[in-house]
Parts: sequence; C-alpha cells; structure tokens
Amino acid sequence: MYTSISGIFENGVLTLSETPPTKNKSKVVVLFLEEIETTEKQKRQPGGLNRLQHLAGKPMSTPNDFDEPLDEMKDYM
Repeated sequence: MYTSISGIFENGVLTLSETPPTKNKSKVVVLFLEEIETTEKQKRQPGGLNRLQHLAGKPMSTPNDFDEPLDEMKDYM
C-alpha cells in the first residue's frame, strides 16, 4: 500500500501534516520537492501549535438544522 502525506522539512526535522495510517514499522520514501521561502510570520516550530489553536476564544456555533437530512441524500436513505 502506498500513502502520500505532505510535510515540511526544516532545520533537520520532518514535520508531517497528518498522522500516518499505521503505527507499525514501515518503509518510507522522502521526496524533497522544492524549497519554501518563509517570512518570520510563516515559520513553524517542530511540534508547535495545535492545528485548531488559532480558533481558541473565538465564538463558534452549530446551525440549528445541523442534524437534519440533506435533500441530496434522500435517494440513499
């Protein structure tokens, strides 16, 4: 099985953008595609912020009809 996961290699550390589909020992192939120009604001720290941390403290709500069936799916229900 082949699975592709993107990530960033910076300062000798590879940070994957998502969790690999296995925890078992696996062979991997790493391709270096291109260098990325970053500004100070864009730089990431390895093991840094949680992906959703930027939403902390912001109001969030779920629409009232969130659990209602979608019209497009009526044929399958």
